[in-house]
Amino acid sequence: MTTKLKPIIWTISGSDCSGGAGIAADIKTGHGLGVEVCHLITANTVQNSSKLVSVNPVSIDILQQQFEVLIADKSPSVIKIGLVANIEQVVWLRQVLIQAKQANANVLVVYDPVGQASVGGSFNALTLAQLSPLLSQVDVITPNLLEAQSLSNLTEKNAVQNVETLAKKIYQDFSITSIIIKGGHSEQNTAQSVDYCYHQLNQLSDEKQDNQEKQHQVIRYQLSSPRIATHYSHGGGCSFATALASFLALGYLMRDAFTQTKAFINQGLSATQAISTQQQHSYYGAFEQSPTALQANNFPQVVDEISRKYQDLVAFKSLELVNNQLGLYPVIDSLYWLKRLLPLGLEIIQLRVKNVSAQELEQIIIEAVELAKDYKTRLFINDYWQLAIKHGAYGVHIGQEDLEEADLAQIQQAGICLGISTHGCYEFLLAQQLQPSYLAIGAIFPTKTKDMTGQIQGIDNLKQVLSLRPAATSAQIPVVAIGGITLERAKEVAATGVESIAVVTAITEAETSHAISPEQAVAKLQSIALAADSA
Repeated sequence: MTTKLKPIIWTISGSDCSGGAGIAADIKTGHGLGVEVCHLITANTVQNSSKLVSVNPVSIDILQQQFEVLIADKSPSVIKIGLVANIEQVVWLRQVLIQAKQANANVLVVYDPVGQASVGGSFNALTLAQLSPLLSQVDVITPNLLEAQSLSNLTEKNAVQNVETLAKKIYQDFSITSIIIKGGHSEQNTAQSVDYCYHQLNQLSDEKQDNQEKQHQVIRYQLSSPRIATHYSHGGGCSFATALASFLALGYLMRDAFTQTKAFINQGLSATQAISTQQQHSYYGAFEQSPTALQANNFPQVVDEISRKYQDLVAFKSLELVNNQLGLYPVIDSLYWLKRLLPLGLEIIQLRVKNVSAQELEQIIIEAVELAKDYKTRLFINDYWQLAIKHGAYGVHIGQEDLEEADLAQIQQAGICLGISTHGCYEFLLAQQLQPSYLAIGAIFPTKTKDMTGQIQGIDNLKQVLSLRPAATSAQIPVVAIGGITLERAKEVAATGVESIAVVTAITEAETSHAISPEQAVAKLQSIALAADSA
């Protein structure tokens, strides 16, 4: 058995002798989430659960020596920064971050802007201008609302309460790719804690603009969870930033790393809720880095334009499965394959047609719907929801990239079923809130049909996504696994408990890859899928 190497993260922060925050929280968090943690201590603090007495900076000479031995031996995937004690450390940090990025262009820098101690008192006297050289090297920053207000340097009352305004200003001033403003200190919503992420997806120069200006696509993610009352939150901010760094080091996209981090914090706060309510005083205890796997009830609700727009929409038409068995789900691109597969008694088929004229496309869909009428197979049309409604298809499948443009209310009113593609836990949670007929998750493995770089889920992520469904079987939406699933891999995928396995080339290229007919491949894959469903 091959041992997987753990990603390495560095934490550059202060030591909290009370054990709640700083380096101690970072190490516990990182180790609990499966990464290796190297630490450089910027200061030894004297503090307990009620007060901060002093901050004692570590000399630059020692920090530089630690940097040199570690960069040569344990190069990081992500560097997490917390307490920076003085201007000398800011200057030093800027230089070592530049060196680290020269050694590895993909290294990410996550900064938790520690200024004020939660027990009272200040960790440093650095001004925003003095911090600027460090901020210019940061990729991800995780301030709470008060810290974001300080970083934005805004003073207008309306501006400092608006997280998007704060994030935009921080981005404009420092070009930080991802700005996550935590909602724990917000007074606008006492029942919910809403975290906001302003994420720059890409950045392209525009020759028509000044060289200093850049075009970019910004994605906004918002996650909401009920506030959790507990006195055991000391080090929660440090743990949030380190959890985010850990998930990024493990290869998660920002939206999924953000979602996993929110769940991790919810789980840690919930773990001490019972103890906290038993106490007669407000003892400030250490945040608990829960050692168990993230539980579904700790994951947040996704709040975005789509979920708000359709919050009153009732569930889409059910697939009406017998014994919850869906089995094999072929995805084919022509009437030729549809005619060949329809007689095989499958529960579901998707027609995904690309690169044809509008007139030809409509004619293909008309013929496909007519062909399917003679069989019990559920025919889903990929993307073209208006044509699916117009010509009476059983259902339509919508990808994430087309979800905003589709009229989900119109699809539901037409009485046809809806399937939605998802890639990771963030999109799965969002799509699940829309209550479609089924959800697809992928790509499970690399696939020939579509470039899914950065979105390969693997078996472990598939298992976790399946765990995010409601516990009650009657409330569960069937899930289809798709992407790179071959005859050899099908059993492993089916064993996760997924209701269906979607394949493309495993059928259409069966003769080339396995010297069997497509019909034989269908029989083998269907047997695997249904056997897993029955188990």
